[in-house]
Amino acid sequence: MRFDVLTIFPEYFEVMHTGIMGRAVRDGRFSLVVTNIRDYSLDKHHKTDDYPYGGGAGMVMTPDPVMRAIEAVDPDHEALRIYLSPKGVPFCQEMAEELASRERVLLLSGGYEGIDERIIELGIDREVSIGDYVLTGGELPALVVMNATARYIDGVLGSEESTDEESFASGLLEYPHYTRPRVYRGLAVPDVLVSGDHGEVAKWRAARSLEITAERRPDLLAKLGIKAPKTDG
Repeated sequence: MRFDVLTIFPEYFEVMHTGIMGRAVRDGRFSLVVTNIRDYSLDKHHKTDDYPYGGGAGMVMTPDPVMRAIEAVDPDHEALRIYLSPKGVPFCQEMAEELASRERVLLLSGGYEGIDERIIELGIDREVSIGDYVLTGGELPALVVMNATARYIDGVLGSEESTDEESFASGLLEYPHYTRPRVYRGLAVPDVLVSGDHGEVAKWRAARSLEITAERRPDLLAKLGIKAPKTDG
């Protein structure tokens, strides 16, 4: 799989060459090509923004440098082209899995107050948001989308169980995790986890997952048609 990222701040994406993601790139599990939109500006100062028509605060990314970059990187429209936008459809685990099945994804990281709408009309397939808040640019959302998506590419994590049992994989939040020591600052690991009874461990994890989801994200239970568990009192 290949990710293309279009941005005016390519240095943001150095982090993709560290840790698990960096190892996956080095191992050829996926590739990442970062393109500086400023390289496609015909302005002598490599300017990519201008004042908005109709007035208002801030600047808007101009269409020509962005469209020239998109068409240079993806001339035959082979990639799914995504613009990271606060008004996009919400990014979720299911979308990450879907993107991981594609051969190529292009991510446009906007800046300033946004991009000229004609870029979206002419060159974008989907607008995607990572949450109901506004950031200074689309670089962090692009990193989030790539990280979440790459985890579903074969060989990136090294174990299918890593994605099968995590939060949202079943529609619920994940159960708590423990490791050594058995007791830390007076807090002990639940006895069931050291019992050796895998059936009881599975039941405990399922129950805790349900309880945590009911407490923190009851909307997920409603989506699954599950009633919240009864609590004492």
